[in-house]
Amino acid sequence: MTAASAVFFVFVGCCTNVIFLELLVKDEPGSGNIITCAQFIFIAIEGLIFTAEFGKKKNIIPIKDYLVLVVMFFIVNVSNNLAFSFKISMPLHMIFRSGGLIANMIMAIIVLKRSYTFTKYLSVAMITLGTAICTFASAESMDGTGDESKGSEGVSNFATWLTGIALLTFALFMSARMGIFQECLYSKHGKHSREALFYIHLLSLPGFLLTGRSIFEHAAKYSQSEPLPVLDSMPLLAGIPRLWIYLVGNMLTQYVCISSVFKLTSECTSLTVTLVLTLRKFLSLIFSIIYFQNPFTMSHWVGTFLVFSGTFLFTDVYGKLQDSLTKPSGKED
Repeated sequence: MTAASAVFFVFVGCCTNVIFLELLVKDEPGSGNIITCAQFIFIAIEGLIFTAEFGKKKNIIPIKDYLVLVVMFFIVNVSNNLAFSFKISMPLHMIFRSGGLIANMIMAIIVLKRSYTFTKYLSVAMITLGTAICTFASAESMDGTGDESKGSEGVSNFATWLTGIALLTFALFMSARMGIFQECLYSKHGKHSREALFYIHLLSLPGFLLTGRSIFEHAAKYSQSEPLPVLDSMPLLAGIPRLWIYLVGNMLTQYVCISSVFKLTSECTSLTVTLVLTLRKFLSLIFSIIYFQNPFTMSHWVGTFLVFSGTFLFTDVYGKLQDSLTKPSGKED
């Protein structure tokens, strides 16, 4: 796979994954556990076949180190997907997770004792402010102005939403801590991204026994969903409940997305990867707002602008672009 094809599949895989994810959580908001489980099973099976070669290829990074990553990775993924059960909309979910830079910076300052330039602090402040604006704008929509949202029901809805925000915040900082642990691990043993992808997903599977009841309950609900009318002309697919089709679509596109991102990091410079992933996230957000008609006020737009412009400032896209243009010759790694 070339760099160009990796960029193409990042957009195709990640953007279509968001579509299938939203289709699932629109019908069943509590689908987080079954979605995560399906993704992990598929990636583990693929890794067993192509990465571990059915156990013939030995791991380079010790299993005990992977187990630490597994606990953090599992908690992060389950927390992020579980947030949908607490009245967290897809746009807010994407914007909130875009604020991961501040979590990474705080954890790096605390754990690694790092210091940063003024530009870095400014960009993180922009991202934090943007995330806060979007969060409070969503809080206002949760409060509502209609009679149906007043009284105990309104308080209950708002408390549920706050729980979702708490889950996203927790996942944000846990993900940052996991990133620092990975950084230390790779500096010691070398970068083995495909191996890490396989073992992290494989060793996480027993954790889904803790959410087994939720998974089986939603599997039953998925089986009761109506088939897709558009598939009536296809005998083999006509009778399949639509939520199972959405889940398979989400599972496959998640694999395309994550494998293409790993490939992109090995084919391109960090500038290219940052530009592609940031643009992909922004397009996914716009599509979610327009196609699924999610509430998006002027406050949301202001917050979104701050988050994405802060991201570009943090990664010094402009400075790196100038450097690349002034180079007399050469090409990207």
